Amino acid sequence: MRYRTSLALLAASTLLWTTGIAGAVDLEVTHWWTSGGEAAAAKVLAESFDKQGGDKWVDGAIAGSGSTATPIIVSRILGGNPMGATQLNTGRDAEDLVKAGMMTDLSDLAAKEGWADFIRPAKLLDACKYDGKIYCVPVNIHSWQWMWINPNTFKDAGLPVPANWQEFVAAAPKLKEKGIIPLATGDAWQVNGIFNVMLPSLGGKDLFLKVYQDKNAEAAASPEMKAVWEAFAQARGLVDPGYVGRSWNEATTLVITGKAGAQVMGDWAQGEFGVAKKVAGTDYDCLPGLGGNAILDTGGDAFYFPKNQNPEVTKAQLKLASLLLSKETQVAFNLAKGSLPVRGDVDLDAANACMKKGIEILKKPENILPSLNQNLTADTKGQIEDLTKEFFADAHMSVDDAQARFVDIIKQAQ
Repeated sequence: MRYRTSLALLAASTLLWTTGIAGAVDLEVTHWWTSGGEAAAAKVLAESFDKQGGDKWVDGAIAGSGSTATPIIVSRILGGNPMGATQLNTGRDAEDLVKAGMMTDLSDLAAKEGWADFIRPAKLLDACKYDGKIYCVPVNIHSWQWMWINPNTFKDAGLPVPANWQEFVAAAPKLKEKGIIPLATGDAWQVNGIFNVMLPSLGGKDLFLKVYQDKNAEAAASPEMKAVWEAFAQARGLVDPGYVGRSWNEATTLVITGKAGAQVMGDWAQGEFGVAKKVAGTDYDCLPGLGGNAILDTGGDAFYFPKNQNPEVTKAQLKLASLLLSKETQVAFNLAKGSLPVRGDVDLDAANACMKKGIEILKKPENILPSLNQNLTADTKGQIEDLTKEFFADAHMSVDDAQARFVDIIKQAQ
């Protein structure tokens, strides 16, 4: 979704805000962190901000996923009713708003605090830049390339705990016999996530980069890409009919309770395991790269601060921006969220077994992938999501037909 029309006109609109006693600000912060684990992480940020005194965090949670919340957030900004701060994905979600001059420039704060010295990988901060200036604060590293497994589900069914996608597929028939859903999933973006995880995990990093970074149509049409589509076809035979309309955290709960064997989902799923008091490596296990290619993307969440005409609001925005990158906040927030800090200089001894796997993988630059949000426009991502949703729901659509449509999308991608 692009927001070019009317941006230039709206960029100059006057934005109003109400401040409290002695200039204190009630700073509305919008986000889509509404599951149990996500809400716990958001609470960490809110309480940390409020403890500083004066300004207050006013929670503006929007139910649903990012695909639901982002248009609402953008519409408010375009309509002259901006929030004080908003979460978006690290990448190109706010690209047009930044180009139109509707976001607060954080460059001076970033230089003063030396963000470039401790944010890693550096491309997370690069994703916040436009024309050499910094417009957002990356707060975590989220990776999509994980499969979450309930090992007891497999053990109870007399099966070895799978170590990779192939072993999981082999175990699926026995799970079905026991009345267990092999693969828990839900709404369209979750299904699309499975496909995009399979591409680098089963097809390899080079294929991922050729298709999504270089927009190489020949790579999209290759036998290696066809093998990814074939694996995706396997996946649609491993889910239950009730997946349509299911939220991602409901799918995670199926794994937690042993009603499903596994879920392909980003590492934010760990927040749900944490709320359920489950222990990584004991109550649940994790397969980075589906147990194949141990590579992770480095997407995540970032906060943007819409421009306003009130200097007190700007001060509160900068205050929050600074807090988000403090060592204490980075550790507390990411332990609750299940993500990794963007700071490379914090103590993560308290990290669980799965988080430590991710930390080790990301120590090697060759294991790091750019996120889709850093490479594809919202339009292209939407087209791919529509295709994967249709393919997943229609067992009669062939791999060849789906791949041909995929190639057309990549040819037109920007």
